[in-house]
Amino acid sequence: MHVILARQQLSPNVTRLDVSTPRIAQIRRPGQFVIVHLTENSERIPLTIADADPKAGSIALVIQSVGKSTRDLVALKPGDAIRDIVGPLGHATELIESGRALCIGGGVGTAVVHPIAQGLQRHGVKVTSIIGGRSKEWVIFEKELQQLGEVIVCTDDGSYGRKGFVTDAAKDVLAGGGVDIVYAVGPVPMMRAVVNLTRPLGVRTIVSLNPVMIDGTGMCGGCRVTVGNETRFACVDGPEFDGHQVNFDELMDRLSTYREFEQRALSCAEGACRIEQAAKSQPA
Repeated sequence: MHVILARQQLSPNVTRLDVSTPRIAQIRRPGQFVIVHLTENSERIPLTIADADPKAGSIALVIQSVGKSTRDLVALKPGDAIRDIVGPLGHATELIESGRALCIGGGVGTAVVHPIAQGLQRHGVKVTSIIGGRSKEWVIFEKELQQLGEVIVCTDDGSYGRKGFVTDAAKDVLAGGGVDIVYAVGPVPMMRAVVNLTRPLGVRTIVSLNPVMIDGTGMCGGCRVTVGNETRFACVDGPEFDGHQVNFDELMDRLSTYREFEQRALSCAEGACRIEQAAKSQPA
């Protein structure tokens, strides 16, 4: 059992949980993830390790609440516990040793960019981060990234920082030259748009993919993606790949495979909650 040490609401539907996992906190590296199993009958959920405190023996998990399983997770409070956490899994980020890196995070992807920027900064690499959200309240990890280098904030509605998408700001930074590598994490359309910017410039671009994962060992095949016309498995070969080689059309198609089942599970959960609330409101 892994105890929840702290809980923080980062945005309307994104929550940070600091969880006790002493061994994982000691050996995790940027880019790696864990698979969380809340209870015996729960879904297995892959989550990137957004930060770690080896002294406290804890890791930070940043969770976007979109379905039943993630809603169950973010409902946890300090003192509650998660049954199983497996990791660290996946390959660590390939970090450059010198030069300048551009880290681009969209939405909850900003939490994934954070440990990458940490690793780069420790190597002495100059880090520029571009992060975005729909509006100010959706921007996360700004203060943490400011400790690691320059940060450019974008919001869709212009309520904070620069108005527009992260790709608009990225185009300007890339036009200035001097960027040796780009790390982009966020919604698939965002990552594909970044790749389309960097490809003609010849700037290497690393993306973190989020296909369906179940066992985290490559056995189930659910996380297969096509990279460079070859089948790869995100859980054991990734989750990070050369963005210029990724088949994004296939990735988007596979991500929608279980959407109907996810919506059905969420509807059932919400229906059960309404029934429970109605029962509680009845007089004894």
